[in-house]
Amino acid sequence: MENIEMQEYDAQGLAKAIRNQREKLGLSASEVARQAGVAKGTVTRLELGQIGSPRMDNLRAIADVLKVSLTELLADSSLLRESDLPALAPYLRTKFKDMPEGALKEIDDHFREVAKRHGIHLNNGPAPGEDE
Repeated sequence: MENIEMQEYDAQGLAKAIRNQREKLGLSASEVARQAGVAKGTVTRLELGQIGSPRMDNLRAIADVLKVSLTELLADSSLLRESDLPALAPYLRTKFKDMPEGALKEIDDHFREVAKRHGIHLNNGPAPGEDE
């Protein structure tokens, strides 16, 4: 199973993201481990930032128990770079497959307007290698 190498992520960021979500749900580390089908030590060591190469299948199972997507857990823990995330339009098309193109354009236009109002400069078009 694929592992994440230590140099690719902030172990403390992942630890904080898992612990915060677990506590928010009022679950113990033992309960998360039981529901995820992983060893209690795995959850505990992840929360302590002690696992140098976490297994993606374990992270996915833990994210499911914590009621967050794996992508959200990875983003909250600084495991994803900005370039790993899709632009808004492809994200919306994927997440909301039945949304009409006109609605997608309306959301995108509104987002750009809000970003501009707050001094956020958006890239025009997809990132290199991204298909929009």
